[in-house]
Amino acid sequence: MQHAPRNPDFEAIVRESFARQAMMSTLGAGLVSVAPGAVAISAPIRPQFGQQIGAAHAAFTFALADSAAGYTALSLMPPDHDVLTSEASIHLLAPALGDRLIATGSVVKTGRRLFVVRSEVFAQTGDRPRTHVASFTGTMVPIPL
Repeated sequence: MQHAPRNPDFEAIVRESFARQAMMSTLGAGLVSVAPGAVAISAPIRPQFGQQIGAAHAAFTFALADSAAGYTALSLMPPDHDVLTSEASIHLLAPALGDRLIATGSVVKTGRRLFVVRSEVFAQTGDRPRTHVASFTGTMVPIPL
């Protein structure tokens, strides 16, 4: 679905906000792409973010999924607005084994008071095909600054 940004500086706003996210910095995450209503984030799967079988921990997967979904909503906000997660759900589909995770977020529905968002998370190892490891849905609330 195509969305029109309400702020012509949406990409700069998303990038500046992402740069202030200490959590994403700690995870080594970076923005892969930013478009109106669509954001992708990637982070390496480091041993300290793993669980007992060596896969990325569900909390790590959730953090990337939530941020990708949230930034898709922010990309469509008017100037002087931010977003906060109100509700979220994640389905973990496969062990997150690989070199890195990639979360691709999108906006399902925009509104004045709520945005419905989703993101899909994939594990990647080298040039091998990605493995779909999680599906996230959530609700974002616009916050006037």
